[in-house]
Amino acid sequence: GAPVDADTRFYIASSTKSFTALAVAAMAARGEVDLEAPLAAWSTAPGSPADLFASVSLADLLSHRSGLDNAPMSFRAAMSGEHTPEVMQRLVAATVARDDTPHGTFRYSNAGYNLATTLLEARDGRDWRVLVRDEVLRPIGMTDTTGWVSEARAGSVVAAGHLGHGQDGPVRSPLQKVDSTMQSAGGLVSTADDMARWLEVQINDGVLDGRRIFPAGLVASTHRPLATNNATFGPYVRESYGLGWQIGRYGDDVLIHHFGNFAGSRAHVSFLPERRLGVVVMINEDAVAGGLADLVANYVYDWHAGRADLEAAYDTALAGLVANRDRARASIAGQQADRATRPWMLARPLPAYVGTYESQVMGTVRVAERDGALVVSVGVMEAAAEPFTRPESIRVELAPLQGQVILFAAEGATADSLVFLGETFERR
Repeated sequence: GAPVDADTRFYIASSTKSFTALAVAAMAARGEVDLEAPLAAWSTAPGSPADLFASVSLADLLSHRSGLDNAPMSFRAAMSGEHTPEVMQRLVAATVARDDTPHGTFRYSNAGYNLATTLLEARDGRDWRVLVRDEVLRPIGMTDTTGWVSEARAGSVVAAGHLGHGQDGPVRSPLQKVDSTMQSAGGLVSTADDMARWLEVQINDGVLDGRRIFPAGLVASTHRPLATNNATFGPYVRESYGLGWQIGRYGDDVLIHHFGNFAGSRAHVSFLPERRLGVVVMINEDAVAGGLADLVANYVYDWHAGRADLEAAYDTALAGLVANRDRARASIAGQQADRATRPWMLARPLPAYVGTYESQVMGTVRVAERDGALVVSVGVMEAAAEPFTRPESIRVELAPLQGQVILFAAEGATADSLVFLGETFERR
């Protein structure tokens, strides 16, 4: 209900990656870390897989070409918030090689950033938020940008993520970011004023208001292609990925960009280096209106380019966006109605499934009974259970509009274990 102004803080989700990458690049420029050195040459985290780390570098991790994955680390960092620095360092041992995307092949994920900053923290003792604050935010003067939600809320209004798929309009998302789920692949809140400073630094290779903030060439180095990424995202062609930036084209112009979304928040951050023009759009609804961020940015670029049919083209585009919103609302409502007719597939009374279940790598799942229904919580996430189609199964939306299935196993009167996200959790 609060009016938005240039100082309203929005969560920018994966647009955080370019900040994290620049912070690490700044360390490398001073010789404090080698972006190209194998992780095995300097990692001090316990249980680091020497075979996997023998050829993979920080540059590989930050450009999504490492061929590695670590689902438990990414889940705890971004979703459940169930972690400490010691837990994250222990989870380094859970790193695996991806058979479908070997080393050198681009595959976008949070894992590379989570792994990179966990290894740096194990070596230097510096939390990723402190790293980004000291290396990037303070030099630029982005005083309203932070990786701590508690700090952001103490200083001003933070736009809460919303879901707009219901017929009655947007409602606050049940999953909101907290300090423990702000992570190096998606963990900053910022303002329009601060993000304008960020774009100026990007376009001017480290110069802000006529003053050099970063050494010449440092910011530009993060825009250089490191991994091939032949993909199309709406009107944008993505050709490669650098250090925290997608590199491609919007029409005939080179477009350097990074977007982000999470549970009701959406961010568009982009600039045309040759035209020295950039746009940031931040929206606190993503279920049906996330595309509006891109539409606004495209309008700005096309207006500056003098597009002749600008208003007619964007009237049509906006009408299409509204139609897509209505189709999405109808589709989601239909899916919800279908699920409401499902019979329960649980063979035992509800109390038989109530309890605490643990996995060494994924953390803790708690199942409770409230008002005749099962409620599942994992760290900061919580959702009521729905029926699913398999025996001894339930469905939950711990992340809004993303269904997850839980399968119970039982030999006697109560469930002994459950499977969630491919991992087995044993009853405690």
